[in-house]
Amino acid sequence: MASVRPHQAEAFPTMTHEDQATLIGSLGVALLLLAFLLNLFKLLRSDGYPYLLLNLVGAALACYSSYLISFMPFVILEGTWAVVAAVQLARTIHAGQA
Repeated sequence: MASVRPHQAEAFPTMTHEDQATLIGSLGVALLLLAFLLNLFKLLRSDGYPYLLLNLVGAALACYSSYLISFMPFVILEGTWAVVAAVQLARTIHAGQA
């Protein structure tokens, strides 16, 4: 009977490249939608730290997911979204509004 090395034992089967991209992208889009909905229901201000952070992380994850599947239009869209959110977040932190 062959022994299993500790690094070979896995609780879950290995995820495919596409599954990883889908999981990362889904998390990113969920964060973007959460920020949007919380702002829409006036639970987050659009110029506040939490809203900007959700946008930055969500867009960055969606951008990375699009990169993993080589879908350049969304890499550009989400990358731009992440950069804009990061710039505004830096401005907000610098101004002491966070």
